Amino acid sequence: MSTDDLFDLPFEEDDDPAQPTAANEAETTSSRPAQADALPDIEASGAIGAAAARARAPIERRILTVTELTVRVRDLLETEFLEVWVEGELSNCRVWNTGHLYFTLKDSATQIRAVIFRSALRYLRFKPADGLRVVARGRLSVYEPKGEYQLVCEHLEPQGLGALQLAVDQLKQRLQREGLFDQARKRPLPSLPRKIGVVTSLDGAAIHDIVKVLRRRYANAHVIVRPTRVQGEGAAGDVARGLRAIGRVPGVDVVIVGRGGGSIEDLWAFNEEIVARAIALSPIPVISAVGHESDVTIADLVADLRAPTPSAAAELVVSAKDDFCSRIDRLHDRLRSATRARVQGLSRRVHAIAGRPAFSGFPGRVAMRGRHAAELTHTASRLIGSVLAVRDRRLQQLERQLVTFDVGRRLAAIRTRLVGADGRLRGAMTRRQHRAAAHLSNRVGRLETLSPLSVLARGYAVCWTGDRTRLVRAASDVAVGDPVKVTLAHGELGCEVRAIEKLSAEEQPDS
Repeated sequence: MSTDDLFDLPFEEDDDPAQPTAANEAETTSSRPAQADALPDIEASGAIGAAAARARAPIERRILTVTELTVRVRDLLETEFLEVWVEGELSNCRVWNTGHLYFTLKDSATQIRAVIFRSALRYLRFKPADGLRVVARGRLSVYEPKGEYQLVCEHLEPQGLGALQLAVDQLKQRLQREGLFDQARKRPLPSLPRKIGVVTSLDGAAIHDIVKVLRRRYANAHVIVRPTRVQGEGAAGDVARGLRAIGRVPGVDVVIVGRGGGSIEDLWAFNEEIVARAIALSPIPVISAVGHESDVTIADLVADLRAPTPSAAAELVVSAKDDFCSRIDRLHDRLRSATRARVQGLSRRVHAIAGRPAFSGFPGRVAMRGRHAAELTHTASRLIGSVLAVRDRRLQQLERQLVTFDVGRRLAAIRTRLVGADGRLRGAMTRRQHRAAAHLSNRVGRLETLSPLSVLARGYAVCWTGDRTRLVRAASDVAVGDPVKVTLAHGELGCEVRAIEKLSAEEQPDS
């Protein structure tokens, strides 16, 4: 069972007379017989004999209610442990609104819940705190609503610090010698952080408190949460890794690390050296918000700023924004008040001057002067307007004259003429080329018609003499045995005359 489970609700006195209360506790203590400090052995042996006799008697079935059983257990505990001295270490000390102190008394293996009432608490010469080793004198009783036994203490004597507190003190001394607690190394918080990192558990109340405050007071803030364990074995290493991971996120301006309240064991992760080193090496300012206002850990001492609670850490982050807004509002109010006072003072001064006798007719004279000034202004405006009109007409005339001699306009006209002439020339050349091409085509056709090659292409041949000096037009131009050359459409034949045949008169071609 964890310490949180033991202290889920404060265990206070019941109205039952059997349960001791703050009112009757002193009376119970004072009315206790003095001889109760040492019970006689005879009474103890008699109780044992009676118990043995009851064991030998026939077993009678008797059903008890939970309340009856609890009352009987309480009576037995209060009878057998009327006054005991218990040594142990204090843990989870809390003073409730009733003024009673509730705490856990523990050793290395076991723990017991305990209470010391307000009437006895005010006589203690020291303040009970977590980690102190004490010797408690009191009696055992039972808290009936929960059926749990507790030690009702009447006196506490300190016996030195516990092992956990001693370890914390030793680590504090070592880190302080290294300068990790020095104010000179602590950095100021950014004025208006845009990106806020949070290293805590997603299951705790701390993250909800931080988000609620930021949503209410700084709705446009960008919050980056690095979930981590904040209690139990290995929680310190997880917190250190979370701080290093947040430090690598670009744009983060400030980091809040912490958790809700608890005993020294619950907060122990923030008392370990690895967390302190991670906070000291963080490149971003760190706000430590561990536990309640009374809880101070080593992480609080190393951090750039300590917040009493996670909600207070969120308030500290956005406090600069409130300061800026408040200062702007104050300056605005001061400026408005100063302007109003200045205007009112000048107005009073004008009224005071206007009320003097020397200025009795001043408004009328000012009105006359104003009328005369208006007339002069009208006359001057008319004259200036007429002069400007004449100058404007003259300017327009000069502009028209300049346009006539404008080289640019002349060049533009010449360029236009050149473009027109170029177009006409190109058109004429194109038409001339078309006519020449048509004439050439006609001539080529006629030449092809008269060309002997075209005749040869139709199947005719040309016969030459063997030396190609003349054409053979008639059979009589050659003799038998003479060589001849026959030119065809494609190629030439070398022939020899074998025979000469003369055509009849009917076969002779017309000359």
